[in-house]
Amino acid sequence: MNNLLKVAIAAFVFLSANVAFAQMEKTVEVGGAPMYPSKNIVENAVNSADHTTLVAAVKAAGLVETLQTAGPFTVFAPDNAAFTKLPAGTVETLLKPENKGQLTAVLTYHVVAGKMGSKDIADAIKKGNGKAVLTTVQGGKLTAWMKGKDLYITDENGGQSKVTIADVWQSNGVIHSVDTVVLPKM
Repeated sequence: MNNLLKVAIAAFVFLSANVAFAQMEKTVEVGGAPMYPSKNIVENAVNSADHTTLVAAVKAAGLVETLQTAGPFTVFAPDNAAFTKLPAGTVETLLKPENKGQLTAVLTYHVVAGKMGSKDIADAIKKGNGKAVLTTVQGGKLTAWMKGKDLYITDENGGQSKVTIADVWQSNGVIHSVDTVVLPKM
């Protein structure tokens, strides 16, 4: 009984320390789950109920390992509703193994090397007289701009996406949740 009590106390102390550490981290709630700055992009994204399509696509494209590296990365992460705006059947087609290259191109078009918070992007927009051109990991360009206090990105085809949740800090970068999938020239 004495050993059982010691184990129970040790477990309580361990769990309490983890809860205290989590409470010290400044988290943002995305998709019903806290996003912890001490976790990487993948570790956080898998917990967001609003990004299940994106997570499935990242897995299908084989990008999980890449997004778990040190980076840093700035990810414009389309939520599930963003994927529903695509023409019917697009997501299912992209998820097929034979379309892995095209899926990878679309996903890496949402990623910029480096850690750019919304303030950094706003500063770049200001320096660029209202626009900032960001080069994606895919090699294409996204144009960032502001409408009032709202941050938007425009793809190479003229498609626009609004940042709905900014500055979700990760151990290897930052995520900005967006409401529309942006597409590179293909």
